[in-house]
Amino acid sequence: MDGLAAVNSYVLEGADGLLVIDPGWVGPETEQAMTAALRQFGHRLDDITVCLATHHHGDHYSQAFAWRTTLGCALFAGREERHSIDSFLTDVGRFPNHPPLLTRCGATRLAERIARNGEAREGADIAHGRPDGWPDHGDVIPLRDGALEVIATPGHTRGHVVFQHTDTRILFSGDHILPRITPSIGFEWAPEPYPLRSYLRSLELVRGLPAPHCCLLTAPVTASTRDRVDEILHHHRERLDEVCEHIAAGATAAYHVAKSMRRTHRRRQLDELPPEHRLSAVMEITAHLDVLPLHGRLKPH
Repeated sequence: MDGLAAVNSYVLEGADGLLVIDPGWVGPETEQAMTAALRQFGHRLDDITVCLATHHHGDHYSQAFAWRTTLGCALFAGREERHSIDSFLTDVGRFPNHPPLLTRCGATRLAERIARNGEAREGADIAHGRPDGWPDHGDVIPLRDGALEVIATPGHTRGHVVFQHTDTRILFSGDHILPRITPSIGFEWAPEPYPLRSYLRSLELVRGLPAPHCCLLTAPVTASTRDRVDEILHHHRERLDEVCEHIAAGATAAYHVAKSMRRTHRRRQLDELPPEHRLSAVMEITAHLDVLPLHGRLKPH
């Protein structure tokens, strides 16, 4: 997958066999890496009995979904993921609902390209369906030592969850907290109406947790959970201010705001990004615009 070099998966000893959190993108490379890693600890692939997915995106969910058939293991994902999982239709690609949203945001040409080109169909052949169960916020999943508490953290997706070990307070954060970038907001098949509002609330929730260590998706374990959350909250405050400035300067739609802004440390313009990243950028600006009236900073129309 372009832009995704690796995914960290976490293996714990469950009450009956091994439990894996976010086993990654389905494919032989994933199975080979997991097999080699488990061998170091005297385990085999078929010792896995449970997989937990922090959310339904393919780099977290698809290998676990495949293992339900090949290994017979159980798969669990947060209850609110059912909206996007149940609306997943493999015959229409990854972004069937986004072209009309892009058109409403003023990005007519991008909407036409997403609807017409292969970017909209990439990954459509990935097996995808319902898990075996939907853990809710506050549920506890037993381990051999201690347990995992399920904590709902909507925003990146509406059913995103993190898991905290009850004894050590170690937090498995999925895509909720990323080390160097901020996660996309509401980038899914069936997003909620105000994904950024939910994400900011979820960040505040995690900020208050007693988490001595945070197990991240794409970086080593870190002890600076609160510091990183503060950085992400500060980023979104700055982004809300910047969106307001562009609206005050005359921008009339999310696409116009997105074109006026720069992204990544290279300060790239919107048209320099791949189509999927442009789609994500416009949708994130839309999420910021949706939140500003809730803060009394813009008048809804």
